[in-house]
This record gives sequence, C-alpha cells and structure tokens, in this order.
Amino acid sequence: MSEKKYNLKKTPLYNKHIELGAKMVPFSGWNMPVQYTSIIDEHIHTRTKAGLFDICHMGEFFLKGPHAEEELERLVTCRISDMPEGKCRYGFMLNEKGGIIDDLIVFKISSEEFKLVVNAGTIEKDKKWIMSRISSKDMFADESEKIAKLDIQGPLSDVIVDNVFKNGVTQDLKRYHFKYVDFAGVKVLLSRTGYTGELGYELFFSASFAENIWDMFIKSDEVKPIGLGARDTLRMEMGYSLYGSDIDENHSPFEANLDKFVFMEKCFIGKDALLKQSEYGFSRVLKGFVCETRRCARSHFNVVSGGNVIGEVTSGSFSPCLKKGIGLCRVEKTFAVQDTPVILTDGKIDVPAKIKDVPLLK
Repeated sequence: MSEKKYNLKKTPLYNKHIELGAKMVPFSGWNMPVQYTSIIDEHIHTRTKAGLFDICHMGEFFLKGPHAEEELERLVTCRISDMPEGKCRYGFMLNEKGGIIDDLIVFKISSEEFKLVVNAGTIEKDKKWIMSRISSKDMFADESEKIAKLDIQGPLSDVIVDNVFKNGVTQDLKRYHFKYVDFAGVKVLLSRTGYTGELGYELFFSASFAENIWDMFIKSDEVKPIGLGARDTLRMEMGYSLYGSDIDENHSPFEANLDKFVFMEKCFIGKDALLKQSEYGFSRVLKGFVCETRRCARSHFNVVSGGNVIGEVTSGSFSPCLKKGIGLCRVEKTFAVQDTPVILTDGKIDVPAKIKDVPLLK
C-alpha cells in the first residue's frame, strides 16, 4: 500500500520506526508500526519486562471554563462531579439511541479544565459532535497534533520510568491517576493507565520532544519497541474492547458488558435509550472466547451452537500467553455463559471454542 495513495499521516516518531526496521501499515489514517521483530516476541516482552508504544496518533481534546464540568457531565457516561483533581476515568460518548460514538478517558486537571483522550479514527467525528452540543465553542480545543503520547507497559515499567525521570515519580501514583512532572525542562503529564492489563504508564508532552523522550526509554536493555500487532493481542487477552470492532454506534455499553462505566444517576445524552434497554432488554451481549487449539477465528466468523447461528466474532487472534486462539464475540444472552461450547466458522473453517468471561488471561 503506498503512502501517497492513502495520504497517511505520520507520527513524530515515524523516522525512529523506520530506523528500527518496523513493518509499517495503515491504521485509522496513519502509517503505524505493526511489528518490529515478531508479534509473539513483543507480546511476551511486554508481559515479562517492559514495552514502549508510539500512541501519538490518539486524539487529545480540552474543555476549559467555569461551566466545563457541567457540560462534560452531559456528554459522557462516567461521573464527573465527584472526580478529584489528578484523577482519570474511562467512559463513553453516546448517541441518542444509546450507541457508542467513542470510548475515551477523561482527565480532571482542575474544576475548570478537563482533558479527553479519544481514538485516532474518531477525532473529527468526536470533535464535531462535542462542538455541536456545548454552549460555547470557546471552551473546546483540539490539541491532537501538538501532543505526543507514549505508553510504557509491563511489570518493570515503574522501574524504567523512575530511572528515566530520576526522582521516584511513580511511587505515589495510583492506578487511573496522573500528575505533571518536569523532565529536563519538558512538562510531561504522567498517568498510570494503559491498554495491556499490565502495570503501565502513559506520557503526554509536546510533540517536538517525541524523539528525545523515545530515545531515553528505548536505550534501556529491558525496554523494546512494541507495534500495533502485540498491542492488539495484549488487549484481547484482557478482554478490552476495540472501537470499531467490538463496540460501535450500533451497540450500547450494556450490550458490550461495560455498564460499570455508565453512571445512571445523572443526565447524559443517550440515557433514555439505555433506560429502555434496561426495561425491555437486548438480545446479544459481548463475551470472550478461548479456542480448543492454536487456530483462531477472525472478525465476522459466525458463532454456532446446536447448528444455529447465535452470534458473531468481533475480534480474534492467537494468544501468546494462553497458546490458543482467543477473542471477543457478540452472542445471544442465553448462550453467554462461562464454558458454553460453540463452533466458530466462516463456512470453510470450523474452530471449536468455549465462551469465557473476561479477562481471558487471569
């Protein structure tokens, strides 16, 4: 695929990926590294040591002003009013039918300033949706192109971060909290968050310093660069949903088994639709699956039980830790029970599997 043909964007770390021999692929309009060595090696390294991810393609929005908190409360499903400063919270923006416009993380910087981290492929859609629903466009800012984002994930990530920053910055940082730290004159927002299920941190800073900070981390023998391939298998082992595959505008958080990220005791866009779902129910729900062998099913494979199609695979891959095929599927609620045997098929390949609760890797 040619870059010119697809007009792909490049992150500030594009040249670093080329130097490291990364295999580059189109992803959400960006030219991104899918792997450097092998997906399995990168996956295992992240689970055992520490992996460094270029996530500069993600979007960063800011809501600022005296009414930012009450405006944001209406826009997202997670509760905002009780968030202390320095807290992060995962939630959704919903359409009026209760479908997920995007999943995101909210950072409370102060009572009058919030940061939203959104998916790369939905930046423009999210931006238009938010701006059409807030009282003043002056309170909104899209800083996506100015901010770089790195993830350091794995059991050694706290040691790595402390070695780079030299001042024990991770010692008092709780999960889903953040703070600002100074790194050689660079202001870095450091959060204890991630998409792998491991101990990990995300760093946000000015894009002009991306190469310098990347180099500081990658020079450690315990750190390897990790591509999108391993990022996908890591999140799948934990049962984390991927927007556009497992969750989308046609399905609600309830149908994705993500109702714990919806605070129903407040008013927000899409709540009425969720109340109707609560009253009348819904037919299918998102669950995990583990195959009986190394063979894995892919997206859009049918899920079959007793000769009947009961659902569809939304994500599937090989698990380097479980050494079996795994994934997520949307199935009829009657069959959404731990260890229910199913066949995953595309009409040519049949893969025996069992329905599982997530996380798949305990």
